[in-house]
Amino acid sequence: MQSDVSIARVKQFPLLMWVLLFGSFITRGSYYMVWPFLAVILYDRFALSATEVGVILSSAALVSVFTSFIGSALSDRIGRHKLMYMTGVLYIISFSLLAEVDTVTGYVVVMTLCSIATSIWRPLTSAVIGDIIYNKQTRELAMQSWYFIVNVGCAVGPMLGIWLGLTGEQSSFYITAGAFVVLLIMLYWGFSHQSNIDSAKNGSDKEGHSVELRSAVTMPTAKQTRQQILSILKQDKLFQCLILANTLCMFIYAQMDSSLIQYLTRSQAPQLLTLISSMIFTNALVIISTQFILLKLMAKHSLIKRIQFGLFLLMCSQMWLALNPVDLFWGWIGAVVVMSLAETILFPTMNVHIDRLAPQHLRGAYFGAASFSELGFALAPLGGGIILDLLGGPSLFMMGAVLCLVVMYLYRILTRLSRPDIAEMRLS
Repeated sequence: MQSDVSIARVKQFPLLMWVLLFGSFITRGSYYMVWPFLAVILYDRFALSATEVGVILSSAALVSVFTSFIGSALSDRIGRHKLMYMTGVLYIISFSLLAEVDTVTGYVVVMTLCSIATSIWRPLTSAVIGDIIYNKQTRELAMQSWYFIVNVGCAVGPMLGIWLGLTGEQSSFYITAGAFVVLLIMLYWGFSHQSNIDSAKNGSDKEGHSVELRSAVTMPTAKQTRQQILSILKQDKLFQCLILANTLCMFIYAQMDSSLIQYLTRSQAPQLLTLISSMIFTNALVIISTQFILLKLMAKHSLIKRIQFGLFLLMCSQMWLALNPVDLFWGWIGAVVVMSLAETILFPTMNVHIDRLAPQHLRGAYFGAASFSELGFALAPLGGGIILDLLGGPSLFMMGAVLCLVVMYLYRILTRLSRPDIAEMRLS
């Protein structure tokens, strides 16, 4: 019965949702052919230390964090579709340039452009899903589906890259740029179709099932000043604590994308490129195969309880990484399996949590403010690189386990914190 309900809800997805799903698949797949290997490329070509690589990766990400909130809040005023087109063009330009740069300075500049595009694109996509699907349960399934399809792309990308001989090849960024050209064409078609639906009917499909599509994707609602938005966010103590907790969580998880790879590279782990590709593939495969099973098993539990369990698994994975011998190939894979189970629970649940907290008329601003948790991702390469140089990999991952306990405490106290009156949050 539960699966029948889910299938019925999937059938209610508007065309634009399917465009976003397919576009996410092709762009993530091409992206993961080479992006995770940037730390290896920088080390091999320029002989940079772990801290120097961390500075480059973190500098690019830090700039993008502060543009994310501005961009997402702006989408509430000018419309999501215009900003998505602009961001897609930025993706195409930056990935094309990344296929050609050959200096450290060039990498810093172009990687910053890529990071800015990514930081704007992710909350925009989440906000668009919230705009076009009104029903709460259908919207939650849509967000879970989006996260699922992104990880299908992540699983296919590294393996396809190995098969094509592109893994670690800088020129393969042209493939990612081409994927975004295709996505922009599809988005134009999807947004046009969505606009026609919004004009023709008001919230129901041909069979009478309530879908309640909304035109906020293309036509922004009431405009709020930046000062008013910041005032509301300043009053929302619960949301502020949530951002802090998610920032720490992102810092812990992001060590897999940067510091873990650096640690394995400098420790001369056997079969390095195969190991890295296998870890990325394992991560995505676990998410693909377990996401909806875990969603069903944990459906009766509150969002906070789901997140707490995910944090417990993340803590276990960090302890495993700290204790695993460098040359134990399958030990690394096992730790990634546990970390992936944690990710499967945590990340989509966090998105749903933010969606439930965000007032409808400030959805873009709230998702944009929530993207400040990307500071965790931004600071992870730098913080992880410094700890790697000073204390080594085992100490880094043991610190990650301790931070998991801190995040669990922050989530525990969330319900004690104040929020502004939702009725007073609707501004004219």
